[in-house]
Amino acid sequence: MSRADRGTIFLEEARVLAQLAYDAEQYVLRLAAPRCARAARPGAFAHLTCDASIPMRRPLSIMRANPAAGWIEFLYKVVGAGLQALAAKKPGDVLSVLGPIGQPFVVHRERPRALLIGGGVGIPPMVFLAETLKGEAAFRPLVLMGSEVPFPFRARPSATLIAGMPAGTIACMPLLEEWGVMSRLASQSEFPGCYRGFVTELAAEWLATLGAAQLAEVEIFACGPTPMLKACAALARRFGVPAQVSLEEFMACAVGGCAGCAVEVRTAAGPAMKRVCVDGPVFDAYSVF
Repeated sequence: MSRADRGTIFLEEARVLAQLAYDAEQYVLRLAAPRCARAARPGAFAHLTCDASIPMRRPLSIMRANPAAGWIEFLYKVVGAGLQALAAKKPGDVLSVLGPIGQPFVVHRERPRALLIGGGVGIPPMVFLAETLKGEAAFRPLVLMGSEVPFPFRARPSATLIAGMPAGTIACMPLLEEWGVMSRLASQSEFPGCYRGFVTELAAEWLATLGAAQLAEVEIFACGPTPMLKACAALARRFGVPAQVSLEEFMACAVGGCAGCAVEVRTAAGPAMKRVCVDGPVFDAYSVF
C-alpha cells in the first residue's frame, strides 16, 4: 500500500532569510523553503541540519508558514551543540530542511471556542494554529502561553477585555493582538501583566467561568513539556472537553524508520506503540494520558 505521507515531505536546500535573537538564548529563524511552506499545517514540524559538522538533524515545530512568499519560521531555544550551531547561522547561509512532517491539529466547527495552550518551546504550533484560525469567522480562538524565561517577544497590555480572565492578567502577544486573536500570558517569574502561576492554572480559571453551553463549544489544543500536557489532559477531563496534544520526543530519523520516538497510545483495539514523528506529533490527549 502507498504511504499516506508519500509526496508530502520535501527535502530542500533552504536559505536563511532572518535570525532574530531574544533573551534566554531563544531565536526566531526564517528560512526560504517554498515546498515545505506550501504543505505545512499547524502541528507539523521540520527536520533541520544545523551544521555540516553535526550529522544528526534536529526536529523543530513550524511556527509560521507563508506559502505565497515561500518561507517557514521556527522558534527554538538553544539546548546542546546542534542548536548552538544553528543559532550561529546568518542570512544567506543554506541549511538542509526535511518537512513538513507529522499529523497536524484538526479543528472542528462544532467546537468554535478553540483554547490554545503553549508552554515554552511549545508556543510555536499555537501561533501557527492561531494564524490559521484568525481568518475563520466560525472560530473564536483564545491563546494562553506560559514561560519561566522572558517571552521571545515584547509583551504588552492587551486592548481587548476577555470575560472570565483573572484580574490583572492583561499581558498579550503583540502579533496575535494585531491579528485580532485574544491571548494572555502566564509565568511564575512575575513578569508584568502575566498571570502568576502555571498556564494550565490560568486555563482552569477561565474554563471555570463558562457555562455548560459554552463548554460544549470548547476544544483544547496544547503543546509543551510533558508535565504540562498531562495537566492539559487532566484539565480536559475535569471540564469534559476534547483535547489534542502535540508531543515532544527525541528523534533520530523523524520519518518513521527508526521508531525511536514511539510512545504507548490507547486505541479501540488496546494499547499500541505509535511513532511521534509520523503517527503524531498530534494525538488525542485522552489516548496518551
